Amino acid sequence: MSRSQLAGLLVLAAAITAAAPFAAADQPPGGASSATTAATWHPAKGSEVRQQLQQWLASRPAAGPTVQQIEIDWAAADSWTPEELLDRLAEVFAGADPAAKELVTLCSHPRRGLNPSDFPWLADEATGVIERNNLRLLYGRWLVQASLYDEALVQLQSLQPDDVVDPAALLFYQSVVYHRLLKKEAGLGALLRLLEPGHEIPRRYQSVARLMQSDLAPLKDDSLDHIARRMEDIRRRLDLGRSGTQVREVEDGVIKSLDKLIEELEQQAAAAAAAAAQGGSNVIPVAPAQDSVPMGGKGPGHIVQRDIGHQSGWGDLPPHQRQEALQQIGKDFPAHYRDVIEQYFRKLATEDSKTP
Repeated sequence: MSRSQLAGLLVLAAAITAAAPFAAADQPPGGASSATTAATWHPAKGSEVRQQLQQWLASRPAAGPTVQQIEIDWAAADSWTPEELLDRLAEVFAGADPAAKELVTLCSHPRRGLNPSDFPWLADEATGVIERNNLRLLYGRWLVQASLYDEALVQLQSLQPDDVVDPAALLFYQSVVYHRLLKKEAGLGALLRLLEPGHEIPRRYQSVARLMQSDLAPLKDDSLDHIARRMEDIRRRLDLGRSGTQVREVEDGVIKSLDKLIEELEQQAAAAAAAAAQGGSNVIPVAPAQDSVPMGGKGPGHIVQRDIGHQSGWGDLPPHQRQEALQQIGKDFPAHYRDVIEQYFRKLATEDSKTP
């Protein structure tokens, strides 16, 4: 089989893998599992958050709610969920800080454009810690929901559970970002921490976290699954109007991974051919045998009867129809898969033209 044919089959397999639901999500969590030791983090108490908020208001010019008003409005804070605490904090920040109001307003609506605001003051130490950290979580949550994972990583990556009032949300959205950007080790670490308190975290976080564990744990670099996911990430970035250096680096990485897998297949094919030529009995097939070609090997010749059904015509698809079916599959690929395939073949043709 030629190099170009191997490339086509390999990309076809990658595309089919990407289009199918991940089978690992239906399996019990493997590789990484929830911790059995005591949790290293716990949800914040509403009364403690109220005190921190009052201190923040006391350190600022008079604007928005007063310290006394917070004492009244937050009297039942200990009964609020962490998610409610975060949202109510955001309301107070928006009422006291015009910059925070812009961010909170943005996060209250679906994404309307491809280039969200930077909000550089979120990284400014002059901004109060309670405001800075919790609004970074609020903004990061919104960015994840808008599929802006690179931007969300900037906001969420350096935050720790003790920095925010909703640590479960922080660890969950960090895990989603790592999962979607294929940062396996960081993702499994965040998932382990998220699941530490067990049933104390929201059930929706538990369920999705265990699915992400099962999905990430068996993922191997440069595998067909890994390549397919990177292709999907390229498509997402292009849909968002991202076509700069970072996207080209991901595309180049996909091509290098394809080259690596093709080289491995060629080595296996060469080893199998050499074994067959020597009349060895341990031939490792790498492709279906051609019709009417005697194969090597010295097996006993026993035939295992299989039940292949009783429908007529099983396995009798004529060659020209099989070819048409493969061509139709190619037509049904998402557009960017075809772009990557064409880019690969152009690169291959360029290399072949340079070969003396």
